[in-house]
Amino acid sequence: MSGYQRPSFLDEIYLDGNGEPIAYGHRWGKGSPAEDSYSVTSNLHRFAPLHDVADALIAWLDSTFDVVAEESLDFAADLIHQPAPATRAVRVIPHNPAAAPLTFVFTQFPGVAIHAGVLHDFHFPSCGCDACDEGFDSVAEELEWTVRTVVSGGYSETFDRWPGKWLEYKLYEEEVGMRSGRGRIGGLPAERVKLARTSLPNEGHWLPWTTKIIERTQP
Repeated sequence: MSGYQRPSFLDEIYLDGNGEPIAYGHRWGKGSPAEDSYSVTSNLHRFAPLHDVADALIAWLDSTFDVVAEESLDFAADLIHQPAPATRAVRVIPHNPAAAPLTFVFTQFPGVAIHAGVLHDFHFPSCGCDACDEGFDSVAEELEWTVRTVVSGGYSETFDRWPGKWLEYKLYEEEVGMRSGRGRIGGLPAERVKLARTSLPNEGHWLPWTTKIIERTQP
């Protein structure tokens, strides 16, 4: 990600009920989460810097790639599933229609949701409850990796060949990692599915984003 740098933040210390520091991301060790940690969300302020990370990513995309970046809260409707009330939304569209667009949605949770391509959303954090024990650093890294993988051409969305009732996605970066998933299209908006069947690129594989051509003058 040449040219991108994550904003720096002060490390905040969060304490449990006994006054001990909470090591988010390692809280439960190799054991199971505490029974009373499920569906409980505490110290959510630790995710607030994700908004700054998203802003830095948007600025990097806008300055590096041949895109149009626009902000409007109306763009939050790009999400298939709205996880929490949105406070801002920024849509970044490559001029190459075979490259996947990205919409960044800032939520009150606080968190960031990204709509990528036509039919998939990615949420950061993915849950945020105490049992899941997501720490800021790991969530920020996942957010950055997802954006990097999309713009580098490692993202695909495909329908199963027959009977065409499943939708699959894959994020893949060689020698780094892979993430994939699939689900039935029955729960998706019909108009979105219809659009996807005609607008997905060849074999569902989105192309890399084109970088800007920077004119240089001779000294």
